[in-house]
Amino acid sequence: MDDIASAQAPPGDDALMLAYAAGDAAAFEILYRRHRDRLYRFLVRQLRSPALADDVFQDVWQRVIAAREGWRPDALFTTWLYRIAHNRLADHWRAARHRPPAPDDADARTAAIADPDTPERQADAFEQRRRLHQALDALPAEQREVLLLRLEHELSLEEIGDITGAGRETVKSRLRYAMDKLRAMLNP
Repeated sequence: MDDIASAQAPPGDDALMLAYAAGDAAAFEILYRRHRDRLYRFLVRQLRSPALADDVFQDVWQRVIAAREGWRPDALFTTWLYRIAHNRLADHWRAARHRPPAPDDADARTAAIADPDTPERQADAFEQRRRLHQALDALPAEQREVLLLRLEHELSLEEIGDITGAGRETVKSRLRYAMDKLRAMLNP
Protein backbone atom coordinates (compact mmCIF):
# COMPACT_ATOMS: atom_id res chain seq x y z
CA MET A 1 0.00 0.00 0.00
CA ASP A 2 2.86 2.35 0.80
CA ASP A 3 4.36 1.62 -2.63
CA ILE A 4 1.23 2.92 -4.34
CA ALA A 5 1.14 6.03 -2.17
CA SER A 6 4.83 6.72 -2.71
CA ALA A 7 4.64 6.42 -6.50
CA GLN A 8 4.91 9.87 -7.99
CA ALA A 9 2.28 11.17 -10.37
CA PRO A 10 3.68 12.11 -13.74
CA PRO A 11 4.52 15.80 -14.01
CA GLY A 12 1.85 18.08 -15.45
CA ASP A 13 2.14 19.84 -18.78
CA ASP A 14 2.89 23.19 -17.15
CA ALA A 15 5.76 21.73 -15.12
CA LEU A 16 7.12 19.99 -18.21
CA MET A 17 6.96 23.17 -20.29
CA LEU A 18 8.73 25.16 -17.56
CA ALA A 19 11.39 22.43 -17.34
CA TYR A 20 11.79 22.52 -21.13
CA ALA A 21 12.11 26.32 -21.06
CA ALA A 22 14.88 25.83 -18.50
CA GLY A 23 16.73 23.50 -20.90
CA ASP A 24 15.37 20.03 -20.12
CA ALA A 25 14.97 18.43 -23.57
CA ALA A 26 13.50 15.25 -22.05
CA ALA A 27 10.57 17.33 -20.76
CA PHE A 28 9.78 18.38 -24.32
CA GLU A 29 9.87 14.77 -25.50
CA ILE A 30 7.25 13.87 -22.87
CA LEU A 31 5.06 16.83 -23.90
CA TYR A 32 5.40 15.92 -27.54
CA ARG A 33 4.49 12.25 -27.00
CA ARG A 34 1.58 13.26 -24.78
CA HIS A 35 -0.01 15.66 -27.31
CA ARG A 36 1.18 14.68 -30.79
CA ASP A 37 -1.57 12.20 -31.72
CA ARG A 38 -4.49 14.37 -30.62
CA LEU A 39 -3.02 17.48 -32.22
CA TYR A 40 -2.35 15.64 -35.47
CA ARG A 41 -5.89 14.19 -35.59
CA PHE A 42 -7.30 17.67 -34.94
CA LEU A 43 -5.30 19.12 -37.83
CA VAL A 44 -6.20 16.30 -40.22
CA ARG A 45 -9.89 16.74 -39.42
CA GLN A 46 -9.64 20.48 -39.97
CA LEU A 47 -7.58 20.38 -43.15
CA ARG A 48 -8.82 17.07 -44.62
CA SER A 49 -5.37 16.50 -46.06
CA PRO A 50 -2.71 14.44 -44.28
CA ALA A 51 0.08 16.07 -46.29
CA LEU A 52 -1.08 19.57 -45.40
CA ALA A 53 -1.69 18.49 -41.80
CA ASP A 54 1.92 17.24 -41.65
CA ASP A 55 3.18 20.69 -42.64
CA VAL A 56 0.99 22.56 -40.18
CA PHE A 57 1.76 20.02 -37.43
CA GLN A 58 5.51 20.61 -37.89
CA ASP A 59 4.98 24.36 -37.92
CA VAL A 60 2.97 24.27 -34.67
CA TRP A 61 5.70 22.34 -32.87
CA GLN A 62 8.37 24.64 -34.27
CA ARG A 63 6.45 27.58 -32.84
CA VAL A 64 6.22 25.84 -29.47
CA ILE A 65 9.99 25.35 -29.53
CA ALA A 66 10.62 28.95 -30.58
CA ALA A 67 8.33 30.34 -27.83
CA ARG A 68 9.55 28.11 -24.99
CA GLU A 69 11.58 30.75 -23.18
CA GLY A 70 8.73 33.25 -23.08
CA TRP A 71 6.05 30.75 -22.10
CA ARG A 72 4.22 31.41 -18.84
CA PRO A 73 1.60 29.14 -17.27
CA ASP A 74 -1.16 31.75 -17.61
CA ALA A 75 -3.35 29.13 -19.26
CA LEU A 76 -3.16 25.39 -19.59
CA PHE A 77 -0.44 24.14 -21.93
CA THR A 78 -3.06 22.42 -24.07
CA THR A 79 -4.99 25.69 -24.41
CA TRP A 80 -1.81 27.43 -25.53
CA LEU A 81 -0.86 24.59 -27.92
CA TYR A 82 -4.27 24.52 -29.58
CA ARG A 83 -4.30 28.33 -29.76
CA ILE A 84 -1.09 28.10 -31.80
CA ALA A 85 -2.72 25.45 -34.00
CA HIS A 86 -5.86 27.57 -34.37
CA ASN A 87 -3.83 30.62 -35.40
CA ARG A 88 -1.79 28.57 -37.86
CA LEU A 89 -5.01 27.19 -39.39
CA ALA A 90 -6.40 30.73 -39.65
CA ASP A 91 -3.21 31.76 -41.47
CA HIS A 92 -3.65 28.82 -43.84
CA TRP A 93 -7.29 29.59 -44.63
CA ARG A 94 -6.55 33.29 -45.07
CA ALA A 95 -3.76 32.51 -47.53
CA ALA A 96 -5.97 30.03 -49.40
CA ARG A 97 -8.73 32.64 -49.72
CA HIS A 98 -6.36 35.21 -51.21
CA ARG A 99 -4.67 32.80 -53.57
CA PRO A 100 -6.03 33.34 -57.08
CA PRO A 101 -7.50 30.30 -58.76
CA ALA A 102 -5.47 28.54 -61.43
CA PRO A 103 -6.30 29.67 -64.97
CA ASP A 104 -8.61 27.44 -66.99
CA ASP A 105 -5.79 26.57 -69.37
CA ALA A 106 -3.23 25.77 -66.61
CA ASP A 107 -2.83 22.17 -67.73
CA ALA A 108 -2.22 23.20 -71.33
CA ARG A 109 0.30 25.83 -70.26
CA THR A 110 2.15 23.32 -68.12
CA ALA A 111 2.25 20.79 -70.96
CA ALA A 112 3.65 23.44 -73.32
CA ILE A 113 6.70 24.12 -71.14
CA ALA A 114 9.74 22.51 -72.69
CA ASP A 115 11.38 19.81 -70.62
CA PRO A 116 15.02 20.90 -70.16
CA ASP A 117 16.13 17.33 -69.58
CA THR A 118 15.15 15.68 -72.85
CA PRO A 119 17.40 13.03 -74.38
CA GLU A 120 18.11 15.37 -77.29
CA ARG A 121 19.29 18.15 -74.97
CA GLN A 122 21.39 15.72 -72.97
CA ALA A 123 23.00 14.43 -76.15
CA ASP A 124 23.65 17.99 -77.33
CA ALA A 125 25.22 18.94 -74.00
CA PHE A 126 27.33 15.79 -74.06
CA GLU A 127 28.49 16.59 -77.60
CA GLN A 128 29.40 20.16 -76.58
CA ARG A 129 31.42 18.90 -73.60
CA ARG A 130 33.16 16.34 -75.83
CA ARG A 131 34.11 19.02 -78.37
CA LEU A 132 35.38 21.30 -75.61
CA HIS A 133 37.55 18.54 -74.13
CA GLN A 134 38.97 17.74 -77.57
CA ALA A 135 39.73 21.41 -78.18
CA LEU A 136 41.41 21.72 -74.77
CA ASP A 137 43.48 18.61 -75.48
CA ALA A 138 44.60 20.14 -78.79
CA LEU A 139 46.06 23.24 -77.09
CA PRO A 140 49.77 23.40 -76.33
CA ALA A 141 50.40 22.36 -72.70
CA GLU A 142 51.43 25.87 -71.55
CA GLN A 143 48.29 27.47 -72.99
CA ARG A 144 46.00 24.72 -71.63
CA GLU A 145 47.51 25.07 -68.15
CA VAL A 146 47.08 28.84 -68.08
CA LEU A 147 43.54 28.62 -69.41
CA LEU A 148 42.45 26.00 -66.87
CA LEU A 149 44.01 27.88 -63.96
CA ARG A 150 42.22 31.04 -65.04
CA LEU A 151 38.80 29.60 -65.89
CA GLU A 152 38.44 26.69 -63.51
CA HIS A 153 40.27 28.08 -60.51
CA GLU A 154 39.66 31.80 -61.18
CA LEU A 155 43.26 32.71 -60.42
CA SER A 156 44.69 36.11 -61.28
CA LEU A 157 47.39 36.52 -63.91
CA GLU A 158 49.92 37.15 -61.15
CA GLU A 159 48.92 33.98 -59.28
CA ILE A 160 49.15 31.94 -62.49
CA GLY A 161 52.59 33.45 -63.11
CA ASP A 162 53.71 32.44 -59.61
CA ILE A 163 52.50 28.87 -60.21
CA THR A 164 53.94 28.45 -63.70
CA GLY A 165 57.08 30.52 -63.24
CA ALA A 166 56.13 32.73 -66.20
CA GLY A 167 55.84 36.51 -66.16
CA ARG A 168 52.49 38.29 -66.11
CA GLU A 169 52.73 39.32 -69.77
CA THR A 170 53.66 35.78 -70.84
CA VAL A 171 50.64 34.42 -68.93
CA LYS A 172 48.44 37.05 -70.53
CA SER A 173 49.75 36.16 -73.99
CA ARG A 174 49.27 32.40 -73.46
CA LEU A 175 45.75 32.99 -72.22
CA ARG A 176 44.88 35.15 -75.24
CA TYR A 177 46.30 32.59 -77.71
CA ALA A 178 44.47 29.74 -75.93
CA MET A 179 41.14 31.59 -76.10
CA ASP A 180 41.63 32.45 -79.78
CA LYS A 181 42.43 28.82 -80.63
CA LEU A 182 39.42 27.53 -78.66
CA ARG A 183 37.08 29.95 -80.43
CA ALA A 184 38.44 28.87 -83.82
CA MET A 185 38.09 25.15 -83.00
CA LEU A 186 34.62 25.41 -81.45
CA ASN A 187 33.14 27.87 -83.96
CA PRO A 188 34.55 26.77 -87.34
